[in-house]
Amino acid sequence: MSAHGEPVAMTARRSGPLRGVAEVPGDKSISHRSLILGALAVGETRVTGLLEGQDVLDTAKAMRAFGAEVTRLGAGEWSVHGVGVGGFAEPAEVIDCGNSGTGVRLIMGAMATSPITATFTGDASLRKRPMGRVTDPLALFGARSYGRKGGRLPMTVVGAADPVPVRYTVPMPSAQVKSAVLLAGLNAPGETVVIEKEPTRDHSERMLRGFGAEVRVEDTTEGRVITLTGRPELKPQTVAVPRDPSSAAFPVCAALIVEGSDITVPGVSQNPTRNGLYTTLVEMGAEIEFQNPREEGGEPVADLRVRFSALKGIEVPEERAASMIDEYPVLSVVAACAEGTTVMRGVKELRVKESDRIDAMARGLEAMGVRIEEDEDTLIVHGMGAGGVPGGGTAKTHIDHRIAMSFLVLGLASQKPVSIDDGSPIATSFPVFEGLMRGLGAEVARTGA
Repeated sequence: MSAHGEPVAMTARRSGPLRGVAEVPGDKSISHRSLILGALAVGETRVTGLLEGQDVLDTAKAMRAFGAEVTRLGAGEWSVHGVGVGGFAEPAEVIDCGNSGTGVRLIMGAMATSPITATFTGDASLRKRPMGRVTDPLALFGARSYGRKGGRLPMTVVGAADPVPVRYTVPMPSAQVKSAVLLAGLNAPGETVVIEKEPTRDHSERMLRGFGAEVRVEDTTEGRVITLTGRPELKPQTVAVPRDPSSAAFPVCAALIVEGSDITVPGVSQNPTRNGLYTTLVEMGAEIEFQNPREEGGEPVADLRVRFSALKGIEVPEERAASMIDEYPVLSVVAACAEGTTVMRGVKELRVKESDRIDAMARGLEAMGVRIEEDEDTLIVHGMGAGGVPGGGTAKTHIDHRIAMSFLVLGLASQKPVSIDDGSPIATSFPVFEGLMRGLGAEVARTGA
């Protein structure tokens, strides 16, 4: 059952060649951060290309609750009048972050060093996700949190009245945890230091600098050391949000496995901390051209031209996991359509996403006739070659947008249609997915529509 209303059953059928231009939405990670940092700046921040999926809209609503003036000016164009670092007001209502782990964890960080109290909740999926990984380091600043057993939502966070700076080593690769600590460090005196043993997406560091914070990044024997000087006056910015590489993954992977396809996906972020999937696909034999490389809004971007390709299974380097953690579900679909075996190790973080994504993909692929092996930290897919996946089953999405879209992509190339029990969560990150894919020629429809 969807947390977004009645479940929306959907089916994808074997399609003819996909052709055309796929204009995917703005990057979700940068969209969240542009609203939060705009709310912490003094003056008006203008954002263009903002992803208007439900996750980001929930963050916009939360920033209003903390006192910022957040206004939609037009499609993807928003204005944020910020209240300054330490200027958050205490919200009168519970902050509902819907399905968004990024939203709730970053917002907790942003308010944790102000003397205010806020209660957070979310949908059924988000209420299952662990928050201790964020509230533990926030406690070092002096914040207190009270949640359900296992550190789960609903949760009340009492911000620190007299915060102290911290030095924190992130125990797992997590851009959400790193970013929450850095945002908390904004209103703490002195220097807050975050150490990550494996680099994760660096949008927070880039954007904090852009808004005027002093951020130093050094590679040391300890790992990647990020130092933030607290209590800056953040300056409002004009933020041009690049297109989301995680959303682009779905039309890209569909084109690779649907025979005869040839599509272009313009303006996709090529941030090196986010492009692990594309590196992996090229290693598998994908025909992807990275055209017109350039910089937009401080992020490297390129236009991708993607053609149907004969793909082979590979072993994905474990150290690449942090740069493609959200893309493993759709990669496992590509792996099912490749020749040979694809081995994905170091992916245990997938088990605490919107769903247990290892289990969701394994069970769903098995229902489509694909042989799978798994353990706590590994997913192995035995490929069946182009057009070789039988299909014909129904996959459970577990209120997870990426699971839903991944199986719809599979159905475009499988022998028999692939159905999903609920496509409504797709709206959290990619509200135009269905129309965009159908515009390329994909046979995707709501059941009974």
